[in-house]
Amino acid sequence: MIQRIQTLFLFLAFLFNGTVFFNPLYSHAMQDPKPWIGTGFAVVLTVAALMSLGCIFLYKNRPAQMTWVKRTMLIQIASLGWGAGILFSLGGFGLFLWDELLGVALLLLGLIAEILALRNIKKDEELVRSMDRIR
Repeated sequence: MIQRIQTLFLFLAFLFNGTVFFNPLYSHAMQDPKPWIGTGFAVVLTVAALMSLGCIFLYKNRPAQMTWVKRTMLIQIASLGWGAGILFSLGGFGLFLWDELLGVALLLLGLIAEILALRNIKKDEELVRSMDRIR
């Protein structure tokens, strides 16, 4: 069913990844002298967001949904690492990087939302298997 809690978590992961595009972290990535940094970051963010959205529609096949959520988490970890690399390349630490740090925090929240979605999908699968054993 599409109204399960993991659907909400996957949609939140999609939203968190999407809001990074409107964050100064993304702006700094696109202004980098090396064009592959901004382009790669945009591609990884887009893939992570679309995979989260696509996992929502695999609700009829929970094992496949778990597999794709795990794959999405790998892409999300790559985007988190890429965002952290961009943050550290800006130089220095302090309050002047608060907005960029918020972008990395959004990526981390997206990863946490995917972990929670995976946990709830596993709970659903275990519940269905236990009901099959009772029958």
